[in-house]
Order: sequence, then C-alpha cells, then structure tokens
Amino acid sequence: MHAATGPSAVMPPPPMPARAGVGLKAAHYATVLKERPDIGFFEVHAENYMGAGGPPHAWLSAIRAHYPLSVHGVGLSIGSEGPLDEAHLARLARVVARYEPELVSEHLAWSSHGGRYLNDLLPVPYTRATLARVATHVDQVQEQLGRPILIENPSTYVRFDDDEIPETAFLTELARRTGCGLLLDVNNVLVSATNHDFDPWEYLARFPMAAVGEIHLAGHALDHDDHGAPLAIDTHDRPVPEAVWALYRYALSRLGPTPTLVEWDGDIPAWPVLAEQARHAEAALGAHRAEARA
Repeated sequence: MHAATGPSAVMPPPPMPARAGVGLKAAHYATVLKERPDIGFFEVHAENYMGAGGPPHAWLSAIRAHYPLSVHGVGLSIGSEGPLDEAHLARLARVVARYEPELVSEHLAWSSHGGRYLNDLLPVPYTRATLARVATHVDQVQEQLGRPILIENPSTYVRFDDDEIPETAFLTELARRTGCGLLLDVNNVLVSATNHDFDPWEYLARFPMAAVGEIHLAGHALDHDDHGAPLAIDTHDRPVPEAVWALYRYALSRLGPTPTLVEWDGDIPAWPVLAEQARHAEAALGAHRAEARA
C-alpha cells in the first residue's frame, strides 16, 4: 500500500492474514460458532451492523472474538457529486470503532443524490473533476475513521462519453493522492470486460497491484443485451466460475498471497458449499506460497 502524502496520513491497522475468507451471513452464524471452521477471516457489510444493539451485534461480537474481520461498506456513495452523508459516515465510524476490523473497504460508485438513496452502486465518469472529488471524499472518510481504507474497482454496464482517464490510471492516482489501498474485485474485472469488450488480462497487467490490500471473488450471470451482445451481471449468487479463478491465479502471480474474500450475497447456499469455495481460494494461495519458497 502507498504511504499517504496528504491529509489522510493515518496509522495502518494490524495486517489481515493472507488467507481466504467468506462473507458472514446470518444463516451461518450458529454453524460458525459451533464448528469454528478453519476460515481465514469473515467480511460483513457495515450497514447490517449500524444499529445500536440486538442479535446481529451479539452474533458478530462472538464470532469476532475468534476470527479476523473485514468491514465492507456499500452506502457511503464515495463517488457522489454531493457531500458525503455525515450521519452515515458517523455510523460507519462507530461500527469500525466497535469491532476494530483488520480491513475497511468501500466501492468506487455513487448511490445517493439530493438526499435520496438508490438500491444500486452506480458508475462514475473517469474525469479529472471526478478524481478530485473522490479523493476529497476518501480523505474525509480516512480522517473520520483514523485509518486507511480500500476502494473497490466497480463492475459496470455503461461507459461515459466524457471519460478522460482509464479506470486503472484513475485508481492508481486515487491511491497516490490519498494513501488509500485498493480492493481488487476479480469478478468485477471480468464482468466489465465482458460488457465493454476489453481484455481482462491486459486490465490486470495495468492494475496498480502495489496498492492492493484485498481481493474479491464471486459468481456472475451471463445474458445478452438488446443488440445480442454478451452481457455479464454481477449477481453474487453462484459459485466462482473458472474464468474468474484463472484471472485470480494471474493476479496472485503478480501480487503474491493476498487476503481473498469469496462473496455470495444472493441465494445463500448451505455452509459446506461456501466453505468449499474458500478452500479453493486457499489452495491457490498455498500454491503461490510454495512457489515463493522454491
């Protein structure tokens, strides 16, 4: 991760182990506490734990006592043209202070406008003005939390005519300006590559790997748009496909072992299915450790 050069110069948290983790779902709370599976870490959506108390906090507190934790936000609207919602940021800060996660991340996207919130993560134009605005928002979040965060590359379905900067260059400069890290979502790379007809391998070759603090893997649905062109939809409701595993192995060849999360947010499977996906990622991480020792 780059060292901060501006107002976001904050102390980094303890390192997350370079292992495979999974998203923590309510359906698996009891199994996790009873069986204590050999999972590298769990990740939660911050917005699910912004209440003051109740069963979600009781379960998460018990699980946090045994596992590293990553907190992934979906509602900050980092890319919004308007100011950040200070009340939402304060709630996020309370979650982070309560659980002291090893990693905190958010999306390069916007989901609010004029005080209205949308149930979606919408793309930003890659312009110099957007870069300056997003950097200001990232600085504000990092100052409020007292720590660096990771920003995730998006899955997108449209492009803007006024784009000025390639996505990888945008992320590189954002990390340089703010000292934030990046969350490399490999599935998002493949989804966007399918929808915009670019080479995902070349995208990864240009990605600023030195800033990556976490990797996400997930499944997606394949369809066709109204013109018959391939369309990938970032559904997070099925196993990681082989095309994503192949890109992941390439990313690890450039990064080395890196904390890796398997996302599965819809049509939640039984615990053994999700655990098997994590074991697949753990095997890939182990292979790269073995190569490093050879």
